[in-house]
Amino acid sequence: MKSLILILTSILALAAPAQAAVTLAPKEGDVHFRDFGFRSGEHLEDLRMHYTTLGEPRRNGKGEITNAVMILHGTGGTGAQFFRPQFADVLFAPGGLLDPAKYYIILPDGIGHGKSSKPSDGLKAAFPKYDYDDMVAAEVRLAREHLGVKQLRLVMGTSMGCMHAFVMATKYPDLARAYMPLACLPTQLAGRNRVWRKMAMDAITADPAWQGGNYNAQPAGGLTTALDLLALVGATPIQMQKTLPTRDAADAYVEHNTRSQLASLDANDFLYQLAASRNYDPASRLESITAPVMWVNSADDFINPPELGLAETYAPRIAKGRYVLIPTSEATRGHGTHTWAALWQDLLKDLLDRSN
Repeated sequence: MKSLILILTSILALAAPAQAAVTLAPKEGDVHFRDFGFRSGEHLEDLRMHYTTLGEPRRNGKGEITNAVMILHGTGGTGAQFFRPQFADVLFAPGGLLDPAKYYIILPDGIGHGKSSKPSDGLKAAFPKYDYDDMVAAEVRLAREHLGVKQLRLVMGTSMGCMHAFVMATKYPDLARAYMPLACLPTQLAGRNRVWRKMAMDAITADPAWQGGNYNAQPAGGLTTALDLLALVGATPIQMQKTLPTRDAADAYVEHNTRSQLASLDANDFLYQLAASRNYDPASRLESITAPVMWVNSADDFINPPELGLAETYAPRIAKGRYVLIPTSEATRGHGTHTWAALWQDLLKDLLDRSN
């Protein structure tokens, strides 16, 4: 399934090519967790977790890997999204803050995403109703059980990955030496953020073609509405106005965006991805975070609007946390600012320095 993160990228009219200019040597792999149990009580006989790595592990005198960095993608994305130039050409370049010559980079595809197990593999609506805790549990097992990483040097996450980072930091206090969550809030999804998701899910399930999730043809009507909602919540006014300065340009974009994405989306996959956030709420556990945290949001993020004041309420409860709000500018990309590393790489440097 084509990444919904890449859809947001097209919304913001990012003209950059899909592949980074820096030379990388990614390695892909899969791990199979047998009889994987979900919080719903369901089980999957064979849960496949796909991942990509860059660089090589380094070990200390005890044989422990010391340079592993896990980067977690957003809703609908995959680990491969971080190869886009606005991220990779800044951080993965020689001498960059996350140069693979120095770090062992782990890029998982979360449950329900990319090449990991997902409803569209064949189970459709019979696929277990996973949530963020299930996804994080699999990501932790990937690091510890399969790759042999006892403690990660850094966990970074964007959007959904940002929320996964908060789950990891609160449920697995010794998992990482530092966390950098980008573009989220550490509390349950309510208000506008929940409303647009509920609208998108309802649009899919209300389409007669959905057939309870056991459709033979994609419910195009419901998916179209869901895509339209996604286009709005992921957009930023400044970039959209610059890219679509006329009525004709805006209309053409809507027609092209919907038509180009429908062919590559699966309704069950999308529905499950949105529904996985239903019980996310690490707010009550923020005091349990012991590692340094650099939490970054952007002022033009429609999904996590700063005027709610929630970040200012929660940030002081993170003992070694620092919260930074990037002001709106011609360079910011709304919710998608999380992937434009040039805008916040100085904050990553600060985090790495104080967690060294």
